[in-house]
Amino acid sequence: MTDCCQVATTVATESAAAALSEVLVDERLAACVHVIGPIRSIYRWKGAVERSNEWLCLAKTAGTRLPALCDRIRSLHTYEQPEIVATPIIAGDPGYLEWVKRETSPDPERP
Repeated sequence: MTDCCQVATTVATESAAAALSEVLVDERLAACVHVIGPIRSIYRWKGAVERSNEWLCLAKTAGTRLPALCDRIRSLHTYEQPEIVATPIIAGDPGYLEWVKRETSPDPERP
């Protein structure tokens, strides 16, 4: 098990995905964010089945930064209840994982 995780959230537009990703990386809450889309989402919301096109954002972060990253997504998100799902990275390239920790450290000299 590593001390890194991947956090998924979806947003309504490509521009919203880009804006969210920029903030998360600029604020060192995510080392990188992959933006994938459009994707088709089918979900139940308030008793009705909904269908929409969305953009998926996959943010890589250190476990120590996870609470702040989730809080920031909530503060920027336009959805009443955004998807925020964190998945632990159980293994990965050691160099990549060290990069994730370093780039999400408030002090980049100390991962």
